Amino acid sequence: MRRFWDTVRVESDNTGYAILLDGKPMHLPSGAVLRVHAEPLACAIAEEWQTAGGANGGEMSFEDTPLTRLAGTAQQRIAPDPAPTVDAIARFAESDLLCYRADAPEKLVARQTREWQPWLDWVATTYHAPLRVGTGIAYVKQHRGSVAALRNAVAELDVAALAALGIAVPALGSLVLGLALAERQLDAESAHALGALDELFQVEAWGEDAEAAARRASIAADIALAERFLHLTRQRV
Repeated sequence: MRRFWDTVRVESDNTGYAILLDGKPMHLPSGAVLRVHAEPLACAIAEEWQTAGGANGGEMSFEDTPLTRLAGTAQQRIAPDPAPTVDAIARFAESDLLCYRADAPEKLVARQTREWQPWLDWVATTYHAPLRVGTGIAYVKQHRGSVAALRNAVAELDVAALAALGIAVPALGSLVLGLALAERQLDAESAHALGALDELFQVEAWGEDAEAAARRASIAADIALAERFLHLTRQRV
């Protein structure tokens, strides 16, 4: 689409912060005005739109406004009924990446244990949710109490965090790593390295594949977006 505005600014009232394009509030597809509750996030969204397209008449894509899309998802799709998002995220407790270990080669087995086990220990201690580990691709049935505890932890997250983990957890294949990201126990780069551990091990052994590298870069960008969104919603001006 073509840029149709010259100026972008943030306006606040008792319902939150709106982003104004040439003085007119930005609307969601539903028709509602986009409103966020954290001023740093509102300012970052305004910056996206100030940059998008370069100048009035320039071409822009909604790929240029990822924070806006995530904020819109939080307000329009998650806030009215968080339960489906909670269920979708919490379901990863039943098949968390960190619970599926290789049985060979020894270097990979050792690396998975060294890098992954501390995060299973962390989630067991933090949420009283020990998770079982298996080898190969056979399904590992988790204890119902652990799954329930992790679902409760997800359900306690605010709408913004649910929106962020809705991207990060599927990208990582791990609820454990997603929760660690949300709790600032891991940064996006470290979380991605853990989620891509098996693939990176193969790269070391066999070399890089351009298509796989591009896919990893896209996943890394999603995780970084989730982390940035989380931080912006929690910052104080």
